[in-house]
Amino acid sequence: MSVFALFSTPFVRTELPNASAMNTELRALFLQREREGARWRNPDPSMNINKGLFESNFDLFSWPEPCVQKLHEFCMRKLFALIGELNGYTNEELYKLESQTHAWFHVTRRNGRFTAHNHPMASWSGVYCVDPGQHDADVPDSGALHFQNPHQQSAMFRDPANRQLKDAFTTSGRNIHLKAGELVLFPSWMFHEVFPYQGEGERITVAFNCWFRPLGSGSADQGPYLR
Repeated sequence: MSVFALFSTPFVRTELPNASAMNTELRALFLQREREGARWRNPDPSMNINKGLFESNFDLFSWPEPCVQKLHEFCMRKLFALIGELNGYTNEELYKLESQTHAWFHVTRRNGRFTAHNHPMASWSGVYCVDPGQHDADVPDSGALHFQNPHQQSAMFRDPANRQLKDAFTTSGRNIHLKAGELVLFPSWMFHEVFPYQGEGERITVAFNCWFRPLGSGSADQGPYLR
């Protein structure tokens, strides 16, 4: 008997080597711009932003600071590589794609959270961890990035024959506990949330959404990320 998976959902977890210095610069930059308030805050959030959360505007990857551009390049390189692998594109075909991107940062303090949502006007999304914060030891899911199981009908009937399915076959959601320098890529249709942060200091992350079109349709990120 051969057990195999259908309707799978691709995720990537990867790390930027030697990210400490870049993360230190990003942390200082983001905290400074948070202090400046309205100039950098998202002026029209689509979701409720609670007291413990700061959300920037969505043009982060256009900022000229070297630390931001280093992160931008890392994220796009990994995303283009993923797209090529999943779609079977050659490098020549990838060079014919360009992306448009929204990117922003979050600074989360105690009790800050982000409720369940997805990004319906994009194909791929990512979250990069600048600083995970200092979580309270007795709250293991503090600040966890939680993904809902997309198979909504899989739990319509539960009994001992399906209650403990393992690995890719589980009917439960999944938590990802990000560490500094880690990037997670996932399809934008996936519903996800950030559980309340219970800890000291700040949990600082960068999020982005991307959508693609043929090269030459307009100015956007493109093939040089394949270098």
